[in-house]
Amino acid sequence: MITCSFENGNKASLRHVVVDNLVLQGDKILLVRRSGKLSEGGKWGLPGGFVDRDETIKEAAAREIMEETGYTVADLTLFRIIDTPDRPAEDRQNIAFVHFCIAQERTGTPDWESDRYP
Repeated sequence: MITCSFENGNKASLRHVVVDNLVLQGDKILLVRRSGKLSEGGKWGLPGGFVDRDETIKEAAAREIMEETGYTVADLTLFRIIDTPDRPAEDRQNIAFVHFCIAQERTGTPDWESDRYP
């Protein structure tokens, strides 16, 4: 949950909007290792992350995949939405838009290979 302050002074706890992506490469699914700074750090997971302001869900999915794997993708298709509010073991509550897509070519450098995360 994030706490937001509104113009009228009211505050509210809101959920995060995130994208998770099943990136298919042949008969494999690409996984990424979570940063040690995150909850469940060091575990393997799907490429994904928060939706930025002024960005569509599909734009966020493609951006997160590029940032975390370096791959462009095709056929980005919504698979399901996960909005389970009862997540007592987690420090935040997310609404996750989960996509299927096909890995194309690797044209970028994933964050973990760049200077962004020393």
